[in-house]
Amino acid sequence: QVQLVESGGGSVQAGRSLRLSCVVSGIVENVNSMGWYREATENERLFVAEIYSSGRFDYADSVRGRFTISRDIAKNTLYLQMNSLKPDDTGTYYCNIETDTQDYWGQGIQVTVSS
Repeated sequence: QVQLVESGGGSVQAGRSLRLSCVVSGIVENVNSMGWYREATENERLFVAEIYSSGRFDYADSVRGRFTISRDIAKNTLYLQMNSLKPDDTGTYYCNIETDTQDYWGQGIQVTVSS
């Protein structure tokens, strides 16, 4: 059974940093990409950052230059380093793995940025 568990969220003031982690357990085959999404309002999950199996990165325009996605294969962990946080970054962040046949999601973790 595949499980994704996020950690590292919290409440910070604008301009500060947080690092999210996503530990993956279980066997996942045919991975196309791993990424992070943010849910600011109900049922609206927005793309934040992604790393493809090729090693290519992609970022939402709103976070490019401030956020960095990375992974530690040995630790089965995906990271999202978030710098210069803004109130608009507030939301529930979800870790995602996309494969040929299905998507896997974590339970989500809250990030709150106050002005």
